[in-house]
Amino acid sequence: MRKLLFIYNVHAGKGLLKGKLAAVLEALVQAGWDVTVHPTQGAGDATAVAMERAGEFDRIVCSGGDGTLHEVAAGLMAREQRPEVGYIPAGTTNDFARNLNLPRGMEAIARTAAAGVPRPVDIGRFNDRFFIYVAAFGAFTDVSYNTPQQFKNLLGHLAYVLEGATRLSSIQAYPLRVEHDGGVEEGAFCYGMVSNTVSVGGFKGAPAETVRLDDGLFECILVRLPQTAVQLQAVIRALMQMAPDENGLVVSLRTSRLRVTCPDELPWTLDGEFGGAPREAEIQNCKQAVSIVYGK
Repeated sequence: MRKLLFIYNVHAGKGLLKGKLAAVLEALVQAGWDVTVHPTQGAGDATAVAMERAGEFDRIVCSGGDGTLHEVAAGLMAREQRPEVGYIPAGTTNDFARNLNLPRGMEAIARTAAAGVPRPVDIGRFNDRFFIYVAAFGAFTDVSYNTPQQFKNLLGHLAYVLEGATRLSSIQAYPLRVEHDGGVEEGAFCYGMVSNTVSVGGFKGAPAETVRLDDGLFECILVRLPQTAVQLQAVIRALMQMAPDENGLVVSLRTSRLRVTCPDELPWTLDGEFGGAPREAEIQNCKQAVSIVYGK
């Protein structure tokens, strides 16, 4: 019988998994797996368990927010042989799940995680760390996570505009040199995002037809500092479309690698969590490094 490790964070999101745990486990067992269960014990625990025990299992299914999936993938990247990964999203935002065509309902998702077909997915390396779907710096990196979901649903990109407009006078621009496959970008940038996803922070991100999770390329944008609320709105619209704006403030590119150099410390987020503040960031696409189970 094939072996499966189920790693879960019952505290993720609003604790949705807590009332569904028995049904989720039953779905995994009914699919024919010999299931071992591990509830996470705190930050970094899923990474440690995935790294230490991956060799014992044919598949790891994790349930929680994107942070739980992030930790599992990071742990697997420390190993040469990596088991397949199933994901049962139970967080607040669940950005990465929007790429996977998962069904509705936690029990149905559990059946997919158990019986679905794994497909290769690129993983990002950020210096000596990893990310699954986004590395970002600058002005808007926390807006998407601090804006209530109901506002996002009602207002779309305008929710970004309203929140960003309140900060316009305090937005910081960083002098950067950004080397990529196609050349070099230099200047003062207030925001940058390196992504492999159709959703960031609960907003629809890059158009789905341009995003391939296994093509070895990131979708990237760099934003120069807008001076007015009108320019800011144009920038936000460009961010939603992952495209240049009419004012030339947004640089859009696709690349397999970047080197971002700043004379000052530059704070980053990796999959929505603080990723450090290095003066130089080497970002590399690890093509098809992990296999993740998709829906139809």
